[in-house]
Amino acid sequence: MTDQQPNLQSATQLWPASAALWRDKRVIVTGGSGFLGSFVVDKLRARGAAEVIVPRRQDYDLRDIAAIRRLFADIDKSPLPIDNCQLVVIHLAAHVGGIGANRARPAEFFYDNLMMGVPLMHEAWAAGVEKFIAIGTVCAYPKFTPTPFREDDLWNGYPEETNAPYGLAKKMMLVQSQTYREQYGWNSIFLLPVNLYGPRDNFDLETSHVIPALIRKCLEAKARGDQEIIAWGDGSPTREFLYVEDAAEGILLAAERYDQSEPVNIGSAFEISIKELLETIARLTGFQGRIVWDTNKPNGQPRRKLDVSRAREWFGFESQTSFEDGLRRTIAWYLTVSTSRG
Repeated sequence: MTDQQPNLQSATQLWPASAALWRDKRVIVTGGSGFLGSFVVDKLRARGAAEVIVPRRQDYDLRDIAAIRRLFADIDKSPLPIDNCQLVVIHLAAHVGGIGANRARPAEFFYDNLMMGVPLMHEAWAAGVEKFIAIGTVCAYPKFTPTPFREDDLWNGYPEETNAPYGLAKKMMLVQSQTYREQYGWNSIFLLPVNLYGPRDNFDLETSHVIPALIRKCLEAKARGDQEIIAWGDGSPTREFLYVEDAAEGILLAAERYDQSEPVNIGSAFEISIKELLETIARLTGFQGRIVWDTNKPNGQPRRKLDVSRAREWFGFESQTSFEDGLRRTIAWYLTVSTSRG
C-alpha cells in the first residue's frame, strides 16, 4: 500500500514560495479555533491563503455525517474569494486529554475521534477536495516501540493501553489515506506530531496534557506557599516535546511540499524525563518546594522520541524553538492570561 519513496535528497532543492501555493486555496481547518489550529490559521493567513474556513462545533458537529455534508454544501454555495479556487482540508479537530481523562472516558475518545476523522475524509474526497492533511498522534505508536520511533514501526505492536482508544482511532485515518490514494489517486497525507506545548494550550487540570498541568500546579503551589506538590508516577518516562508554532510550520510545509502515502513524524528530536521536566518547570516558575511522586498512579508509555529524518529530508522541516525558550514563553502567556481573568 506504499508508493515509491520520495527522493531523500529533496531537502536540498529550492522549494516554491509559500505565498504562491496558497493564494488560490480555500482552506478548511477543523479545530482551527483550538490550541494548534489557531497557530495554523495564523500562518495560513500570513502566507496569503485566499480564504481560511474554521467550522465551529455549534454549527457543524463533525461527529455527525449530515453536518459534514452540510459543511461542504455550504462552502460550495458560498462566493469564491477569487476565480478557480481549490479546496484543501487540514484536519486538526480532536477529542484530547491527559492520562486521567483517557482512563475515565476511553469510549468517548475512541468514538469521537474515529467519527470526526473517517467520514470527514470520505466526504472531502467525494466533494473533490484537492488535498487532505490528516493529523494523527504519537499515541498511535506501539507501547514498546524502539526509540527513536520510526514510521515503519507503527504497526509492530499495540499502543500503550491508556491512550490506545485515542491512538487507534486516529491511526484509522492513515489506513484510509493510503487506501484512497491507492484506489482513487487522491492527494491525502498523514502526519504524526509529538507532544505539543505552548501558549493557548488547555490549562484545565482535569483534561490538560502534562506541561500545562505542571506549570499550573507549580504556579498555584507557589502562590499558596505550599511546601510540596504531588506528581503522577515515578518520573522515569521520557517524552519529546514540540513547540506549537513549530508544529504549525511543519504541518504547512508538509501541505505545501509532500504528496506521498507514507506517514511522517513531526517532532523536535529533544527528549526529557518527566522528572527532569518537572524540575525544570519548578525552577522556571520559582516553585521551591518538594516534589512527591505518587507511584500508585500510571506512568504512561515508557519513552517517546521520534525519528524526524523524514520531515527534514522530504519537506525541509526542522524545529526552531529551544525547549526552555518555549517553556518561558508558555509560562509568560499563562501568567498574563490568568492575571487578566482575575
